[in-house]
Amino acid sequence: MKGLGLLALLLWAGSAQAQAVNDYPTNARADYVFVCMATNGQTRDMLDKCSCAIDQIATVLPYDDYVKAETVLAMRQMGGERSAVFRNMGSNDMVANYRRAEAEAEILCF
Repeated sequence: MKGLGLLALLLWAGSAQAQAVNDYPTNARADYVFVCMATNGQTRDMLDKCSCAIDQIATVLPYDDYVKAETVLAMRQMGGERSAVFRNMGSNDMVANYRRAEAEAEILCF
C-alpha cells in the first residue's frame, strides 16, 4: 500500500511540474505561431519549428513574464511620448530575458 501512495505522490508532483511548464494558454501559443509563420514562411516545416519555439520559450519563461515583455515590446513600436516611457523604463531585464528565451528556442528549433 505504501508503494501505491508513493506512486500517486510522484504522479501528482510530475503533473504539477508539467502544468507549471504548460501555463501558456492555447491562444497565446497560437498567436506566437501565426506571427512566426508570417515572418518565416507558411510551410508545414515552419509550423513545426514555430510550435517548437513557443514550447521552448514556455519552458524557460513564465507566462506572466512573457506577457509583460511582449507588452513592452509592442508599446516600444508605437510613436510619440508614450513609447518613450517604455523605452526608458526599467523593463530592460524583462525584455532581455524574453530575448534570451527566444534565442535559445531559435537554436533548438530552427
